[in-house]
Amino acid sequence: MDFSRLQESSKIGDAWVYPAAAPLGSGLLDVDSDAGHRLYWEEYGNPDGEPVMFLHGGPGGACAPDMARFFDPARYRVILFDQRGCGKSEPTVASAGPAVALRHNTTADLIGDIVKLRDALGIAGPMHVFGGSWGSTLAMAYAIEHPGHCASLILRGIFLGAAEDLDYLYQGNAASFHEAPYALTAPGAYIHYPDEWAELLSVLNPEERRDVMASYKRIFDMVPATDAERKQQLDAAVTWSLWEGVISNMIPESAATGKFGDADFALCFAQIEAHYFANNLFIEPGHLLGSADILAKIPVHIVHGRFDQVCPLTQASRLVAALRGAGAEPATYVITNAGHSAMERENALALTAIMDGLPKLAG
Repeated sequence: MDFSRLQESSKIGDAWVYPAAAPLGSGLLDVDSDAGHRLYWEEYGNPDGEPVMFLHGGPGGACAPDMARFFDPARYRVILFDQRGCGKSEPTVASAGPAVALRHNTTADLIGDIVKLRDALGIAGPMHVFGGSWGSTLAMAYAIEHPGHCASLILRGIFLGAAEDLDYLYQGNAASFHEAPYALTAPGAYIHYPDEWAELLSVLNPEERRDVMASYKRIFDMVPATDAERKQQLDAAVTWSLWEGVISNMIPESAATGKFGDADFALCFAQIEAHYFANNLFIEPGHLLGSADILAKIPVHIVHGRFDQVCPLTQASRLVAALRGAGAEPATYVITNAGHSAMERENALALTAIMDGLPKLAG
């Protein structure tokens, strides 16, 4: 695997090897007539190329055209799609509300959607499955159910979603914050982002901070009856969204001017995440690592930022240990000097280098 571009990039200051491009096609695919879900998808690159199924993060994060730029457009046929309830899929949480958009919205439903989309697009053989953060979770869950469909797994910012992983991100020192806001009473991302952490907790009173995720979900589950309640719910969604958006970068950017501060994005992102987190991601605890013997039969490529505070590096370490316990080394394991976001330069370059170096699929 050639990672020479990582050194070259520091001179040119540009993470992208491949240019932005318009999609070859797009559409809405009916996947669930009972709940009315239709998936928005786009296709990029070579229509006769090796298929890549791109799985976005969140859950609820949606796709953007730049996500197709990790891939050589002459070699790959890249499929981007927005998962149920977000982006340009229909209905969304922002437009229809959680009672509608979160109906039939589970990990099993999303795995079924991937099958329906690949069938609708005529992808018959194995495909590369590429996912980061929650996308890495969904990629592994899909691969465990459909290993024969997976030529390779390319995973960034491994998210296993165990209780300890969510506590690191959302609980930290919240229970005692009102008494000692800067006390290091528990591990957590708050240690590195104290001001942003204070913003996240400002929505809740001291009693509610005993369980941050459950308290936010109560706000999200509320059916607003007044303008004040609607504002409370929107403000909570934006605050939740901005917390993750800001800490996704090792050097925080002004997320308030980006998608994480957008009202529609935040309503989808925050409420879908809270829905999945309250239900253990709709995955049996221990299922992913407990199925390492299945994953070990697929080439698994891992990129993880050493300074990732959304999904700390220990999550990648646990996955690598499980693969080794099943008798397989990761095909690639790159620890970058970056944070969580796939758009940070070192992560983007490592992912592109992996895709450039994959053995070509036969046929």
